[in-house]
Amino acid sequence: MSLADRIFVDNIKDILANGYSDADLDVRPHWEDGTPAHTIKKFGLVNRYDLSKEFPIITVRKTFLKSAIDEMLWIWQKKSNKVSELRTHVWDSWADENGTIGKAYGYQLGVKHKYKEGMFDQVDRVLYDLKHNPQSRRILTNIYNHADLSEMGLYPCAYSMTFNVSGDTLNGILNQRSQDMLTANNWNVVQYAVLMYMMAQVSGLKVGELVHVIADAHIYDRHVPIVKEIIEHEQFDAPEFWINPEVKDFYQFTLDDFKLKNYKCCDTKYNIPVAI
Repeated sequence: MSLADRIFVDNIKDILANGYSDADLDVRPHWEDGTPAHTIKKFGLVNRYDLSKEFPIITVRKTFLKSAIDEMLWIWQKKSNKVSELRTHVWDSWADENGTIGKAYGYQLGVKHKYKEGMFDQVDRVLYDLKHNPQSRRILTNIYNHADLSEMGLYPCAYSMTFNVSGDTLNGILNQRSQDMLTANNWNVVQYAVLMYMMAQVSGLKVGELVHVIADAHIYDRHVPIVKEIIEHEQFDAPEFWINPEVKDFYQFTLDDFKLKNYKCCDTKYNIPVAI
C-alpha cells in the first residue's frame, strides 16, 4: 500500500462518515443538466507527503501523470490563461469568448511586481530566493488577488504555495480553499509534488515534505457511489518517479523530463460528471 492511497482512502472514509451535507441548502455549483450539485464535506484536512520516501500518486485509481504535469506547467511555467495551450479540456467550461480563463491562475503568477532587488513575477521571485535567500521565511506565491476576482473564469482553488528550506531540503505547503476529492485531489497532489521536485532540482536542493491544507474537502452527490467503489480497489506499492537530472533551468523542463517506473494501478474507467 502506498502512503498516498492510505491518505486518500482515509480522507474519503472520514468525509463519508463524519462530513456535513449541504443537501438542504441552495448551492452555486450545478451539473450540466442544471441540477444543483450538492456535497458532503469536511473542513480543514491537512495531509503530509514525504517526497523523499515516496512519490504520492494513488493506485486505487489511475492518475494521468503527463496530463497533470501539462496543466501544472501551463500555470507555473507558461503562466498562461489560454485553454488552447492545454492538452486536456478540463478548463473548457470556464473559458470566456476569447478562449481564456481571464485573470486567473497562470496570469497571476506572470504579473511582475517591484522588489528592492528588481522586477520579478511570483515564480521568478521564488526561484531567485531559493538560490540567493534560501533561509528566508517569505518564499511564497498567492494568486487569490481580490482586485481581479471579477475577471476570473474561476476563483483559484489551489491559491497559495509556501516554500521553506531546512538545510539542503526544500519543503512546501499547498493551501487550497476548495477540493473536489474525486476529480482533483490526487491530481493536485501529483502536480505540486512534481513542482517541488522541479524547484528543488534547479535550486540545488533535495526534495522534502509537501503539506496539503484543504479548507473545504468535499465529495459531490453524484460521485458518492464512485468513491465508495474506488476505495475498495486493490492497492499497490508506489511507483518510482524519475525527473531528468540534466535540466537545471526551470523553464527548460518538458513533459518528456518526467516518468513513472512500475506504476501499477486499478485502470477501471469511470464516466465522472464534473460540477460547474
